[in-house]
Amino acid sequence: MNSEMELMLKGYGLTTAQILYRLPDHPSLLQTYIWQHYDLAPDFPEMRGFLRFWQDKIEGPIHSVTYVHKKMIAASEWRSLKGEFILH
Repeated sequence: MNSEMELMLKGYGLTTAQILYRLPDHPSLLQTYIWQHYDLAPDFPEMRGFLRFWQDKIEGPIHSVTYVHKKMIAASEWRSLKGEFILH
């Protein structure tokens, strides 16, 4: 069994986040970064860990994060969750 299937069986779902951040040299410009990983809703420990890493190690301050989370709850039945974090 592959690791993605194991994660889904443990309750993880696929989370895709669009991170808008400001360029360090041009703070009036916004850039987009797409992050995708298997994560647990509603706490999103993987995404929050990545955002902490970003704030500690990457120069561009985060403006906002929009995410979509899809989790398989039965064979061919999915639950979708959408949300946004505004950090500026």
